[in-house]
Amino acid sequence: MSLIQYYGTGKRKSSVARVFLRSGKGDMTLIVDKKPRPFAEYFRLDTHKYLIRQPLALTDTENKFDVFMRVRGGGIRGQAEAVRLGIARALVEFNRELKPALKNAGLLTRDSRIKERKKYGLLGARKAPQYHKR
Repeated sequence: MSLIQYYGTGKRKSSVARVFLRSGKGDMTLIVDKKPRPFAEYFRLDTHKYLIRQPLALTDTENKFDVFMRVRGGGIRGQAEAVRLGIARALVEFNRELKPALKNAGLLTRDSRIKERKKYGLLGARKAPQYHKR
């Protein structure tokens, strides 16, 4: 018996999520930085849970797939948004006809904003030392 699964990668800030959708009844399995975590306890805020379930709810596939997530780096909000993008991409791999609905909702767009690097001679990315006239 072969395991049919659909894969999507999501990134946000410094978080990277690898998401696998497998046919099932809606279970969520989460591995954060190589450690298994309970989904509901790790993503405590309802907004984070809503973000993650958004692509599944939009396409009426919440109870059709078990979601397996591997997340590395970043904070909880960035991880939640990375998982959301990964789920959306995996759903497009599952069924191409879902792409317009996900695209119109803005769920397939990668948010490219990341932390700007610190430059030499400055205190941060843009903050300069105090100016001295004399």
